[in-house]
Amino acid sequence: MKHLAILGSTGSIGTQTLNVVRRHPDLFEVEALVAGSNTDLLIAQAREFNPNVVVISDRSRYKTVNDALANTDIKVFAGEEAACQVVEMDSVDLVVAAIVGFAGLRSTYRAVKAGKNVALANKETMVVAGKLVTDEALKNKVALLPVDSEHSAIFQTLQGEYINKIDKILLTASGGPLFGKSREEIADVSLDTVLRHPNWKMGRKVTIDSASLMNKGLEVIEAKWLFSVEASQIEVLVHPQSIVHSMVQFEDGSIKAQLGTPTMETPIQYALSYPKRVESHLPRFSFLEHPQLTFHKPDTDTFRCLPLAYEAIRQGGNMPCVMNAANEVAVQRFIDGKMPFLAIADFVGEAMAKAHFIASPSFDDLLLTDQSTREKLENSK
Repeated sequence: MKHLAILGSTGSIGTQTLNVVRRHPDLFEVEALVAGSNTDLLIAQAREFNPNVVVISDRSRYKTVNDALANTDIKVFAGEEAACQVVEMDSVDLVVAAIVGFAGLRSTYRAVKAGKNVALANKETMVVAGKLVTDEALKNKVALLPVDSEHSAIFQTLQGEYINKIDKILLTASGGPLFGKSREEIADVSLDTVLRHPNWKMGRKVTIDSASLMNKGLEVIEAKWLFSVEASQIEVLVHPQSIVHSMVQFEDGSIKAQLGTPTMETPIQYALSYPKRVESHLPRFSFLEHPQLTFHKPDTDTFRCLPLAYEAIRQGGNMPCVMNAANEVAVQRFIDGKMPFLAIADFVGEAMAKAHFIASPSFDDLLLTDQSTREKLENSK
C-alpha cells in the first residue's frame, strides 16, 4: 500500500490520478489532497477518499472547505506553506506533483528535499530548477518518476538499459490543433480553436502550450535533466496520431519506442505502481485500427516557442526560468483576449533578450527571477 499526497488534485492529472486510485484501492491510499481554488471538487474528493489532510491554497476559501468537512476527521489547512508541509509528512510515501506551472515548484522541491519519491507531472519544476532538483534527488536518493506521457515513455524504454549509452532521444509531439497551419492561417486564431486538441484532454494552459510547441520546448528541458543528456541529443518529431509516445536511440543505432493509446492514465498508473505494472481497464491499442503512423519535422518558423526553449537551455542559468515566467504571462494574456496567439513567442523572446542573466542561480535566485520577470511584464503594455 502506497500512501499518496496529491498536489493539484482537482486538475486534469489530479482527477485522473484519483481514477487510478479508485480502480486499485488495495494498492493506493490518499493521505493528502491539495487544490488551488476549486472548493466544490476538493470537498467531494475529500468525502470520497477520506484523506488525513486537505489543503486549499486559496486562503479566502478555507472557511468553505473547513465548514463542509467539519463533521469528518479530516484536517483542513490553507496556503502554499501548508502544501509544502504536507509533502514532508512521515505518513506520505509518494508525492504526485500535478500543480500546473511555476506554482508547483516550491512544494515539489520541498518533497524532494524531504526524501519523498515524486510522481512528476509538473514539468515547470524541472524547467526552472532542473539542476537543483536533480542534485537534491541524487543526494536524498529520491526517485523522480515521470508522469508526462513522453517522459514516461523514455523512462520505460530505458528500463534495463542504464549501462548503455543514449545516442539520441526522439521526443514526439502531436502538433496540437494547429498542425500544418501557416502563420497567415492562424494570425487571428481564436482561443476556442486552440483549445480543441485532437488527441488529449488537458487543462487550458497545457493545451495552449501544446499548440504553440512551448509545451514541447519545456519537455526538451525536462528531458535533459531527467535523463542526463544534452539538449542537442533531443530531437522533436511531430507525430499527429499520438501513438508513439517517444523513442530512444542507443549508440549502436537501435531504437526502442513505447506505444499506446493517447491517455494520461497509463503513465500515471505506471508512476504510481513502479517498478511493477498493474492491471488496467483501458482499451488495448490495435495496429490494425492505426495502419499508418507518420512523423514530421516541426515547423519552427511558424511555431517559434520551440527554438526559444532550445536557446534558453543553451544559455542555462536562470534563462529557462525567465522563459517560463514570460510564457505563463503571455498565455494568460491570450486567454484574456489581450494578445494574439502568434505574439506569445515574440513576447517570450523579448523578455529573454532583456533579462538579467544569472549563470549559477540559487533556489532563492530563481524565485526572485520569476517574480521580477512577471512584475516587469505585467507592468508593460
